[in-house]
Amino acid sequence: MQTAMTKEAWVAMFQELGLTEAQMHQWHALFEQRHPAQHQAFLEWLQIQPQEIAQIRAFSQAKPTA
Repeated sequence: MQTAMTKEAWVAMFQELGLTEAQMHQWHALFEQRHPAQHQAFLEWLQIQPQEIAQIRAFSQAKPTA
């Protein structure tokens, strides 16, 4: 039994809910906008490496293209 939450497990739950990549990006963007420090802590909790966290946060801050 897996005891730690991982990025892969979290993404799998989002996908089971039917979230698209665009919706997941929107979720991250809202999290980053409203609670940047907590977003950082959440990504660390998912055991994501610092370089990937920086990429996710930068992507979350970027304006989506139509």
